[in-house]
Amino acid sequence: MRHLTVLIVASVVALLGCGIGVAALAAGPPSVAAPPGDTIVEVTGDAANGFEIRHYDGTALYPPTDSEARAECSEYDTRVARVRCWVEVRTWYRDLADLQQALDWAHSG
Repeated sequence: MRHLTVLIVASVVALLGCGIGVAALAAGPPSVAAPPGDTIVEVTGDAANGFEIRHYDGTALYPPTDSEARAECSEYDTRVARVRCWVEVRTWYRDLADLQQALDWAHSG
């Protein structure tokens, strides 16, 4: 479960940097410099089958599927901890779907 928490925190940090990347993509080609390498440029997939998060520098992140994340959450000792984990996972996947939609919109222009 610790791995899932680290993955979620790292991804949220990456998503925060994405705002600059999406704005730069929507504005057109950069005139001064390329965006930071960790800027998210594409999100594919879904919660059930797994997401792929691609960065400007060519690296990719593969969060666990919804079922894998739920299995990890089930390993917590207390009900409160399990529920907290499930809420974090649902929020994470909801945000990934929103980001996926925003990137699709930004790339279509």
